[in-house]
Amino acid sequence: MPSQQRSVLMAQQERAVRTRNALIESAAELFSKDGFDVVSLSTISTRAGVSNGALHFHFASKAALTAAVWEAAAQRLRQITHEGAARGQAAGSGGPLQVLVDTTHALLRGLRHDVILRAGFDLSESPVPVAPGADLRRRWQAWVESLLAQAAREGALARDVAPQDAAHAVVAATVGFGALGSRNAQWLSQSMLTRFWALLLPRLATEPILKELVASGRRREATAPPEAASPLHRPISRQSA
Repeated sequence: MPSQQRSVLMAQQERAVRTRNALIESAAELFSKDGFDVVSLSTISTRAGVSNGALHFHFASKAALTAAVWEAAAQRLRQITHEGAARGQAAGSGGPLQVLVDTTHALLRGLRHDVILRAGFDLSESPVPVAPGADLRRRWQAWVESLLAQAAREGALARDVAPQDAAHAVVAATVGFGALGSRNAQWLSQSMLTRFWALLLPRLATEPILKELVASGRRREATAPPEAASPLHRPISRQSA
C-alpha cells in the first residue's frame, strides 16, 4: 500500500477512535448527570459533537453504547485494583489490609475525577439490565472479599471477623461515598475515607498488624494540604482510634 494511502487510512482510524471515545465519555457524563432513562442517543451525539449517523456507525443501540461505558469503566477498575495489588507486593508493610486501604483511596480518587468510572458504578446501582460480569459493584465486592480472605489466612484479620462481613462494610461505605459524592465532593475526599478507616481498622486488624496500618493510605495526593501531624496520617492504634 502506498505511503499516502497508509497515512489516509491511519488518519481515518484515529478519527474513528476519537469519535468512539467521545461518544463513550459523553454518554458517561450524561448518564451520571441525568440518569440512564432520561438520556437519548441524540442528546449523547450532540454532547459529543458528532452526527447521529456517526453514533449509529459505532453503536447500533443505546444498549450497545451502555455496554461500552461499562467495559471502559471496568478497565479503569481493573487498573486500580491491579496497581493496588502491585504496590502492596512492592511495599510489603501492612499486608493485604494496607493494600485494601490504599486501593479504596485510589478508587475514591478515580470516582472524583473519572466520569466513566463514576458512570460504571452508577449504572450498576440503577435498574438498567446489567450484562453478565459487567456489574462494577459485584466486581469490586469480589476483589475486596478476596483480599480480606487473604488477610484472614495470613492472620492479619481479627479472629472474630468474617471476611465476607468485613467486605460488606467496606463495599457499602465506598460505593455509598461514591453515590453521595455526585452531589457533594466532600464525600470523596481523602479525609472522609481516612476517618472511616480510622474507625474500622481497630475492629478488623490484629494488634501487631494494626500498628503498621496507615488509615490515610501510603500514597498522598499532590494537592492535599500538609497533614503530617494528624494522627489519621500515622499508623493507628486501638487507643488512638
